[in-house]
Amino acid sequence: MPTPEQNAPDLITLGQGEGSKVEKIKINSRHLRGQLAEELEQNTSRFSEDQIQLLKFHGSYQQEDRDLRQARKAAGEEKAYQFMIRSRIPGGVLTAAQYLAQDDIASNYGNGTLRITTRQSIQLHGVLKSNLRATIHDINQSLISTLAACGDVNRNVMACPAPSASRAHAQLEEIAHAIAMHLAPKTSGYHEIWIDGEKQDLDAAPEEEPIYGDTYLPRKFKIGVAFPGDNCIDIYTQDIGLIARVQNDDLVGFTVVIGGGMGMTHGKPDTFPLLAKPFCDIGVDEVLQLAETIVTVQRDYGDRKNRKHARMKYVVEERGIPWFRAEVERRLGRSLAAPSPVEMHDVDDHLGWHEQADGRWFLGLHVENGRVRDTESQRLRSGLRRVLEQFAPGVRLTAQQDILLCDISAEQRSALEALLHDYGIETDPQSIGAYRFAMACPALPTCGQAVAEAERVHPDVVRQIEADLHELGLAGERISIRMTGCPNGCARPYMGDIGFVGRTKDIYNIYVGGDMQNTRLNTLYAASVRLSDLAHTLRPLLTLWKEEREGSEFFGDYCQRIGIEALQAKVASLTSSIAQ
Repeated sequence: MPTPEQNAPDLITLGQGEGSKVEKIKINSRHLRGQLAEELEQNTSRFSEDQIQLLKFHGSYQQEDRDLRQARKAAGEEKAYQFMIRSRIPGGVLTAAQYLAQDDIASNYGNGTLRITTRQSIQLHGVLKSNLRATIHDINQSLISTLAACGDVNRNVMACPAPSASRAHAQLEEIAHAIAMHLAPKTSGYHEIWIDGEKQDLDAAPEEEPIYGDTYLPRKFKIGVAFPGDNCIDIYTQDIGLIARVQNDDLVGFTVVIGGGMGMTHGKPDTFPLLAKPFCDIGVDEVLQLAETIVTVQRDYGDRKNRKHARMKYVVEERGIPWFRAEVERRLGRSLAAPSPVEMHDVDDHLGWHEQADGRWFLGLHVENGRVRDTESQRLRSGLRRVLEQFAPGVRLTAQQDILLCDISAEQRSALEALLHDYGIETDPQSIGAYRFAMACPALPTCGQAVAEAERVHPDVVRQIEADLHELGLAGERISIRMTGCPNGCARPYMGDIGFVGRTKDIYNIYVGGDMQNTRLNTLYAASVRLSDLAHTLRPLLTLWKEEREGSEFFGDYCQRIGIEALQAKVASLTSSIAQ
């Protein structure tokens, strides 16, 4: 396979001044070591700027509590620095013991909550620098890693989380895990810093990254594995999407789509969300080789000078699928089969009770914005802990930020459900209402990218929209509502019926017109809307949907059929007639 130097002359000149600042940090990092170990020993609350970039590869972001910024500044104190730590959990699969270990760590070192991410992993928030090594060490003791949960590498590999309905279904988890292990960085620096402290003699035995090279990838990379027909992991938002092909319950291969990605930057028209495009069909035994080869193309041709334009989606969009296929085929030394047609007919959130293929059951529980915590009305964290201690079910995390409790015998169902109800935890998904298909990113006060609120205000916005749905006679209609505090798109707001994307404090763009199957991008409908006006701005659209929908047409499908300009004109007319 060609080396980075043979394919990308930009890489060999990075040390001479070309490339972004982060590229220079990576190439001089001695395979992600940098000065992390040295700065960990310093009696400070934070890392220097260069080490903050390297820390991401190890699964952590340095953050601050921005709610405290002004008060601490006025008091002459430094910012309230803290760390978010993200685990790498392929397919969202955990044992009860592993989940309980994360819960213990949240109490010992974090802010007492766990957060299920939109990529089926767990984030711990509020960890202080003095506890960082102990936190990552303890996570690894439970046989989970944080390496490559963040950074310019392949991140957590997603897969349909439902327990196996067939051997083919079970293989998806195995393949997701195999991809994660194959594409994980090979540096021993992670274990040196966080686990055993034993340093490798780099002069005696130079270390290599056989896939990534010394500069790793230009930007983050995401892979997902989907079951036929069920788009529960938003397969078209992935850099590489593997959609299973199944015949007679046997997994026979995958249809591959490439070049998806959600992020954009306000005011920069050369950045935009994109859906993955059909690429090829492959056999089961070809997955690792193809994934590695695609990663190396992005490694060699991704934009290393402009990080906002560095995702693989821009390589695919600007060079085209024919070029990309030819480059992959050249590296493989063989041709690829044309992609089969794909149809996604549903997005199964897997909530409620479902029977597994082995006769046992799993129960999907809704977690508002993925935040596992105790409140006055629902002691979710305590209840889950009690159930896991008493029944020891398997655990699966979903791309909708929910949790599945698996491998429950028929005899255990009643007792387990009664225990959950004692803690105020609802087990009937029909009771969730409009929030069932809603998601939000953490945003303020800790995310450094956030320009507006998301997680903390999203529930109130959804409740306002739900009240309008009830009043209009649309209660119970399936509708997805996603919100992010910045345009990076972590909660995938550019997919689905409604997306709210923060522009600045209390100001958002509103997107509408995606589909419930998450196979179509939505479109900007209203720019720079105040937080207090979000539900009010949508109300006329909901009214038009009720009056003009065709049959049981979903809200996003209605908006797409009518078109944005026509919707805006209809709303203007409707508003004018009401005013008169």
